[in-house]
Amino acid sequence: MNNYIKNMRSLIGNKPLLVCGASTIVLDGDNRVLMQLRKDNNCWGFPGGVVELGEKVADAAIREVFEETGLIVSDLKLFGVFSGEDLHYIYPNGDEVYIVDIVFVSKNYRGCIKIDESECKDVRFFDIDNVPENISPPLKQSVNELIRKHRDKSLYKLFDD
Repeated sequence: MNNYIKNMRSLIGNKPLLVCGASTIVLDGDNRVLMQLRKDNNCWGFPGGVVELGEKVADAAIREVFEETGLIVSDLKLFGVFSGEDLHYIYPNGDEVYIVDIVFVSKNYRGCIKIDESECKDVRFFDIDNVPENISPPLKQSVNELIRKHRDKSLYKLFDD
């Protein structure tokens, strides 16, 4: 768990906390999306987590992908910023958060998948039109946007430079 979050939780317990998240949509050569099955809520989502104090958001996104999947991503493109009531979440342990999730997308990665067994049950690529139904609630907004942008082809314009 993030040190900042641990410190805040020691002061406020499970009460609502505003957190900045960094997530990454990793696409393979067949435009399949990398997703992880989380241990804490048994739902699928993109690799990501909370930005540490003083950390750049893009650096947090890269760090989280590596920690959770063993892959090293580069050439991040901003996919979107997601917030609001849809990103209010109460974790199974009772911790309540309102998340502002800054989501990146990348087609550039290296390494082999190595699952962080403390956080993940599984990590694998899915066809975007066939992602699992049990999406982690705070990520539903960004997953739905990924599917929409994939279907209207605007997702791939991010890589046209």
